[in-house]
Amino acid sequence: MPVSAHFSGRTEVRWGIIGCGDVTEVKSGPGFQKAAGSSLVAVMRRKGGLAADYARRHGVARWYDSAAALVADSAVDAVYIATPPETHADYALLVAAAGKPAYVEKPMARHLPECARMVRAFGEANLPLFVAYYRRRLPRFLEVAAMLRGGVLGRVTGISYRQAAPFHRGPAIWRVDAAQAGAGHFLDVGSHTLDLLDALFGPLTDVAGLAANRGSDYAVEDTVAMSFQTAAGVPGVASWNFASAVAHDALTITGTAGQLVFSIFGNDAICWETAEGVKLLERPNPPHVAQPLIQAVVDDLLGRGVCPSTGESASRTTRVMDTVLEAYYGGRSRAFWLDPTEWPGRRTAAL
Repeated sequence: MPVSAHFSGRTEVRWGIIGCGDVTEVKSGPGFQKAAGSSLVAVMRRKGGLAADYARRHGVARWYDSAAALVADSAVDAVYIATPPETHADYALLVAAAGKPAYVEKPMARHLPECARMVRAFGEANLPLFVAYYRRRLPRFLEVAAMLRGGVLGRVTGISYRQAAPFHRGPAIWRVDAAQAGAGHFLDVGSHTLDLLDALFGPLTDVAGLAANRGSDYAVEDTVAMSFQTAAGVPGVASWNFASAVAHDALTITGTAGQLVFSIFGNDAICWETAEGVKLLERPNPPHVAQPLIQAVVDDLLGRGVCPSTGESASRTTRVMDTVLEAYYGGRSRAFWLDPTEWPGRRTAAL
């Protein structure tokens, strides 16, 4: 996407945040203040008192309780949308209509039709749209990408991933409310793994899978299993179990000359195993994990780089998730969240 004429000759991008909640406290918000050529000038929450408190604690000049008012602020050049997926499309269209670029939290939207609306709106406005799949710029995953390019594994022959977590316990939250989240934890955290696979190997093909609810009181899925191929024909499998007593998180990439094993959500060392032995590569995450991707967004807007996470790439990840969840929800092209009783995959015990 070409750089907006709004940034021609500029050396700084001034940001506004819609939805300055928990995700913006450490993970992302400070990145807009610390990235080179970037500043955070305004924040918004529907509860104005919380927006004012955030602005005070983070040294932000202005706060709003209206998204429209923040978007209309002439001092705001670009907008970060950090709300639940339910509102991503509507807020993104508001930003596009104002002629400003957007950076949207992941998952990009509740399903592919909303993603398509967003991509179309920004394309028609000749504006860039970015999505916060920040693992594409974290040092640990850049190291993995470099190793794959360097051929240290020989010919890659297989990919497998498994995540397990006790997310069936605890109070109900928006992440398991399909109307707000678009599905369950698979959309929220599983999307990170799928987008990273897209970054490392290109668009996934021959995607197939199934989902179920085996142990949770909520109505959305809590277990998912899938298979796929990479663009180069490497077969892969992945599974997620969010009703597990034991936590697990490991991606394994196997080749003819070695194997890599590493976590997607942890900060532990990358395990590189060959016939000669095992090496542990420490590539710690930065204090604000989204900052490297935010820097890539800023550089893209200012015409001095290219951001690897766009509306187009994020839509591919949503397409994969929709394919896997299709049978559980009885279709993902409609507003399936309106009537959960019609979901074929829903357990009677979850009603």
